[in-house]
Amino acid sequence: MPRIDKFLTPFFPDASRTKIQRSIKKGHAKVNGADVKKSYPVEPGDRIVCRVIEKPPMEAVPQDLPLAVVYEDDDLLVVNKSAGRVVHPAPGHRDGTLVNALLHHVQGERMSKDTPEMSDDDVGLSVVNALPSRPDHPVIRPGIVHRLDKGTTGLLVVAKHDVAHRHLAKQFKAHTIDRKYVALVWGTPDPLEGTITGAIGRDPHHRTRMAVVDAEQGKPATTHYAVEEGLGDVSQVSFTLETGRTHQIRVHAAEAGHPLLADDTYGGTHIRYGRQGGKRQTFFDRLFDTLGRPALHAAHLGFTHPTTEERLTFNAPLPDDMQAVWARLRDVVV
Repeated sequence: MPRIDKFLTPFFPDASRTKIQRSIKKGHAKVNGADVKKSYPVEPGDRIVCRVIEKPPMEAVPQDLPLAVVYEDDDLLVVNKSAGRVVHPAPGHRDGTLVNALLHHVQGERMSKDTPEMSDDDVGLSVVNALPSRPDHPVIRPGIVHRLDKGTTGLLVVAKHDVAHRHLAKQFKAHTIDRKYVALVWGTPDPLEGTITGAIGRDPHHRTRMAVVDAEQGKPATTHYAVEEGLGDVSQVSFTLETGRTHQIRVHAAEAGHPLLADDTYGGTHIRYGRQGGKRQTFFDRLFDTLGRPALHAAHLGFTHPTTEERLTFNAPLPDDMQAVWARLRDVVV
């Protein structure tokens, strides 16, 4: 006879088997009035009562949060995202995101999968691809044309209406958007200017990370770099992107042997060059604490305005944490 977790799965098409197993473990499934384990074999005549608790629907609500607006007109905004700010609501980050702050800024209305008929006039931001495209991808992202990682600071363009969104999206697809990032990396790349290529896909050994993989297993990615300044075993490097893959700069830099400083996911919280341990370890541990994130900043953004066709360019200086770390490194020349 089938196990009860397998037996119940078809009755709850919107819930995973893991979620059903959790419900059983919490005592939300009764067989003939009694608690059972997930491995219980269902018998003919069993009376089964199961309750699966659904999470609240994903939504984006206006929230009065800090927002650094660099530029704004009737068509778009350019913002300077702070470190630690997730771009849009998703599982694990249901509020407190950049989108929540943007909705408050434009005086837009709440948006969720239950409001599919809302227009950009209602929301105050574009609604192109704003709602989940499938049940297993429950994100709400009005206005979002491109993203930055949670820990990455810097410039990001946001569309206020659908026409602007589509125009900007075409520029990203055609690679006519200018994007320059500045990072603090371990070591000094050789040569001082060059290009890193390699398909990026999900790391087969660590599913929460990305990695350089075989071409058929990932998406092609190209990153250009230039060393701006070297300080012994750490360098300040600029990166420009031809493609925009998840974690692209972080993955390519690590693959080249120069992970970003303080990037715990890709090996940047270990001393990669020079002496290990002792006072030097303590020194870098303090720098890692100052950053608390991968040392990456979206410093330059250029694109063609979707209405005026004017070429716009924006620059954002290094944030305080990266400036402080770089100044400290200069003082000691590690």
